[in-house]
Amino acid sequence: MSVPDLSTTYLGLELSGPIVASSSPLTGRIETLQELERAGAAAVVLPSLFQEEVEAEELEASDLQETGDDFAEYASAPLPEVPADDIGPSRFVRLVSQARDALGIPVIASVNGTRPGDWARYARLLADAGANAIELNLYSVNADPDESSAQAEDRYLTIIDAVRHHIEVPLAVKLSQHITGLSNFAKRAQDAGADGLVLFNRFYGAEVDLDSLSLRSLLSLSSSDELRYPLRWIGILRAQRPGLSLAATSGVHSGLDAVKALLVGADVAYTASAVVRQSPQHIRTMVGELTNWLTEHEYESVRQLTSSMSAANVDDPGEFERAQYIKVITSRL
Repeated sequence: MSVPDLSTTYLGLELSGPIVASSSPLTGRIETLQELERAGAAAVVLPSLFQEEVEAEELEASDLQETGDDFAEYASAPLPEVPADDIGPSRFVRLVSQARDALGIPVIASVNGTRPGDWARYARLLADAGANAIELNLYSVNADPDESSAQAEDRYLTIIDAVRHHIEVPLAVKLSQHITGLSNFAKRAQDAGADGLVLFNRFYGAEVDLDSLSLRSLLSLSSSDELRYPLRWIGILRAQRPGLSLAATSGVHSGLDAVKALLVGADVAYTASAVVRQSPQHIRTMVGELTNWLTEHEYESVRQLTSSMSAANVDDPGEFERAQYIKVITSRL
């Protein structure tokens, strides 16, 4: 039997395969981006531009230069100038441009903002720098007691609409698990201009340090167990929104994890924790596992496999909904 065709389409982009290197420290350097491409990543997502971070960098650099003259030491040892390309959005723009020049695979730029107009402005900067697609990283903690969940979702939709009107490249939206009416939101997001959804953003909460009695941030890598929730919703949404691109993220650690995501309807499988924990070469292992599974089960292509187990194609669509919960809760341990 011939080698299966791994090619697929995501956000209208033709990809050589379905495994995408998601945003991580590894996608922030040209050298490791090239390693990921050589290992078989079909596309890469660059680290997210966080509006608060880039504006803080610009403010700090400005304050340093403006206050330097107030220090007696400044005359004999002036503060070093910070290259403009190393602060604010400029370094993200530079990374996009360099990645496009260095890679032969699509480069997806990620944006996280706080104000609708700024999302659109930064997305446009990255698109103009050469990004093949823009991913809106809608990660926020909605702690305003006067804002309802419906208002929060409307705010997200306003952002999607604003960005859509400022860029011409494909637009993906990365969501958290906290959208309560996800099927409805997916429809409205697509109507607002989203070409695809990335399910799901992982929650990074603060840890309490009992020694210092302070809050601190910890990097917590995912495990394959976390793939279950994306599988459920991708299976449901693929049946409901056949024209919407879907990417599975959180819990994709092997080629077999990617197979599961494709079966329920994902166009691509994002992976980050697995390559951070091991190395960019792990992508090669994942591609090999995927290829071997397709060959053993006599699939000629990834496209033949995709969506064959979505809610539209299984005998009991309820398996994607409450049926699983009831079976687990009522089973004997």
